[in-house]
Amino acid sequence: MEKVVIVTGASAGIGKATALELIRAGHVVYGAARRVHKMDDIREAGGHALALDARRPEDLERVISTVVEEQGRIDVLVNNAGTVLHGAAEDVSIEQARDQFEVNVFAPARLAQLALPYMRERGSGTIVNISSIGGEIALPLGCWYYATKHALEAYSDTLRMEVEPFGIDVVIIQPGIIKTEFEDHTPRDLREISGATAYGAMAEAMAVRAESQLGADSQGSDPSVVAIAIREAIEAGKPATRYAVGWMAERLLELNRTLPDREFDKLVTNFSGK
Repeated sequence: MEKVVIVTGASAGIGKATALELIRAGHVVYGAARRVHKMDDIREAGGHALALDARRPEDLERVISTVVEEQGRIDVLVNNAGTVLHGAAEDVSIEQARDQFEVNVFAPARLAQLALPYMRERGSGTIVNISSIGGEIALPLGCWYYATKHALEAYSDTLRMEVEPFGIDVVIIQPGIIKTEFEDHTPRDLREISGATAYGAMAEAMAVRAESQLGADSQGSDPSVVAIAIREAIEAGKPATRYAVGWMAERLLELNRTLPDREFDKLVTNFSGK
């Protein structure tokens, strides 16, 4: 059945792959992102492109109202837009932390608030929140990003229980290591924010590791594996509540769930990889 879908953060990576996957599957897709010019391929494939800055409440309202005016309904909201910043908890400013929460938690929550009345009216709908394996685990020098993903998962779990009586599903996607441009600036951020502080040695070790993981030899999965999982979730009669997808996703989640905290700490702070 054809669904009307909004995908945020659709100008690159997981968002773009998802928009194109859903268009190929026959759905009506609206990609939304700041870089509208990066969504020409979505238009050419038969989709729509809308400007969206997740930090601007008026943009969030406009995207929802535009889709409803043009299509008369919203069947699926894929909250994919996000931001990441790496640095020691002591070094990252509270203003930078607030910005991550604004984009990664409050914007998806506001879009859900705006879309839910239309879904409740129809007695159906799906909200897909793109979390991360970082919604359950935590690694050093990324505390605020992980905090936002933990918050998004708790929000999603509560929302799922609240809206299920109205025929609405809430799905959490937990990507592992994916080959996208999302973390291309991680080595730079680590060095700029914490490279000259008490955490400098740790920051440099993680920057070097990030460079190896993000380079041409990265073992990360293609964004298409996440896009396929999202399509399967929204087309399922009763989707799972969580989908862990991509390289190392299930493995790292299982280690986090089974190892004692300090053993997991040792594992993920072994920067030599031995």
